[in-house]
Amino acid sequence: MIYSLAKPILFRLPPEAAHRLALTAMQCTPKGLLRRCGDNSINDPSINVMGLTFPNAIGLAAGLDKNADHIESLAALGFGFIEVGTITPRPQPGNDKPRMFRLTDEQALINRMGFNNKGVEHLVRQISNRRYDGILGVNIGKNLTTPLASAHEDYLHCMQRVYEHADYITVNISSPNTPGLRDLQLGESLELLLSTLKNAQRELCQQHGRYVPLAVKIAPDMADADITLFADTVKRHGIDGVIAGNTTSSRQAVQNSPHADEAGGLSGQPLTHRAQEVIRVLAQRLHGEVPIIGCGGIMTATDAAAHRDAGADLLQIYTGLIYRGPQLINDIRRKLSSNSTTG
Repeated sequence: MIYSLAKPILFRLPPEAAHRLALTAMQCTPKGLLRRCGDNSINDPSINVMGLTFPNAIGLAAGLDKNADHIESLAALGFGFIEVGTITPRPQPGNDKPRMFRLTDEQALINRMGFNNKGVEHLVRQISNRRYDGILGVNIGKNLTTPLASAHEDYLHCMQRVYEHADYITVNISSPNTPGLRDLQLGESLELLLSTLKNAQRELCQQHGRYVPLAVKIAPDMADADITLFADTVKRHGIDGVIAGNTTSSRQAVQNSPHADEAGGLSGQPLTHRAQEVIRVLAQRLHGEVPIIGCGGIMTATDAAAHRDAGADLLQIYTGLIYRGPQLINDIRRKLSSNSTTG
């Protein structure tokens, strides 16, 4: 109800300005009022994934709250988990503005934000003082100026800094907006990155007395054969989860949009079917040995159910939240609860 009134105002603003305004408004809204957006009558089935118990299967994808400045406000909307970031070792401004574009007719966004964030030290301060006691994921990346050959050092640094405060850590190697980043998804670069982080995970587990799962986020633009190779590598290294996936560089579904020629990653409705295909290919290769978090193109509860049917254990939304508001969370929770009961 509240979002339906606010949306026309927000959509008159440039997307990034609307993003900031919406988060600021939420921060100023009493948490009790925000919680009224959630439907307490839904009998959510809890789910155990990566050794963690999630109160419901729908989470917030990374990118909306990069710096963990708004965790409590977002959690009040009824999410089963929150993922913050992408964070890098050093603060960076990201790409030049404008860098986010609405494709309203297609219910999509194009962004080339470029990992703009306040740096890992700011995020650590935020999450170490959080009041939110739900499941919190931290999405980590590399700085733009870090050579690709040294990328594993950036990921390692971020992992070491956030490990104590995160419930799981996501390794983002799939953004199209950091040059060369997607080269880390295959071959020797992937081997080096995963072996480095798994070794560190073992050491950090002993140091802190708790095991924090590692997930890897991949792009929907990988060929099916490469997805299969990736899945085999993930299993071999004992990675705890895969997030499928990120935004797409393809413009096939939005060729007639005024913004189709803008550089960046496309998210939203045009990504729905490809996201489900990637999940399906992964699920067929992973055989349930590594859980999948489905992310991309979830605009309706029906989309969410289809992602689950394709093989996703958990789900994340971002663009759907922009277009549909918090009601989408309730719709998905209700749909998944109903499917669980009838199933």
